[in-house]
Amino acid sequence: MEFLVASSIGVLTVAGVYLVLRLRTFPVIIGTSLLSYAVNVFLFATGRLVVNRPPILSDDALSYTDPLPQALVLTAIVISFGMTAVVVMIALGAYLSSDDDHVDDQPEGLAAHDKGEGGA
Repeated sequence: MEFLVASSIGVLTVAGVYLVLRLRTFPVIIGTSLLSYAVNVFLFATGRLVVNRPPILSDDALSYTDPLPQALVLTAIVISFGMTAVVVMIALGAYLSSDDDHVDDQPEGLAAHDKGEGGA
């Protein structure tokens, strides 16, 4: 079970970093979402992976699940959703203002050459 969770965290992290390094805005947004999912799974796994245990320590419970990572993950999900909405709106505004969704600024000659206008 631990190997599966660690592998999924690694795959999410690698895919997120790969997508963040792309030159278009949509893959960058998906990459940041994947990275936030990887962090959420990591935070959730720090609370020990136990099944059918109560999150509150009582007299008759032999062991319990730590509720702090669950609360942190719930908070991180809300924050990452808000962050994704803001980044999507910024990317949409940038695309509508320049008719291009490149992350980096291209020189004028290269941009004209890509459009087939024969720039410098």
